Amino acid sequence: MPLLLWLLASGFPGEAADARVLKVLPHFLDLKGQHALSPSLYERDAYQARLRQHPEERSAIRFDVQWKVKNPEQAPQKLRVEIRGVAEGNLPKQKILEKPVKGSGWFSHWSSLTFGGEEYKQFGEVTAWRVTLWEDDLLMAEQKSFLW
Repeated sequence: MPLLLWLLASGFPGEAADARVLKVLPHFLDLKGQHALSPSLYERDAYQARLRQHPEERSAIRFDVQWKVKNPEQAPQKLRVEIRGVAEGNLPKQKILEKPVKGSGWFSHWSSLTFGGEEYKQFGEVTAWRVTLWEDDLLMAEQKSFLW
């Protein structure tokens, strides 16, 4: 009887999607839409440091997200990035970016969501972010910044 109760409580494998947000790379984009001047990771990090120090040279922020879904039949339907900015008054500025996605089994995928244009310029500094994978209204996975 205890074994039967444990099996019922734990569910059966394959019923729900096993989803994960593996990595989130927020990158500033310059006025030409580039996040780096060369393919070198060292150069990318150096250029990102420069863009952090010189906000007038930025045109957008792009979130490159690596995610994975092991059960493609029930794959998350959207990837969401929630962004918080510097507070005005009592509440911080907030922005939500969404993108439909479809998993394909055992391999991870990369998706990019970009926040740019005039709205980005008016938004100010990004202070925190959270990336989530959703299947309909069910939260499947998340990763968030330290200040979220």
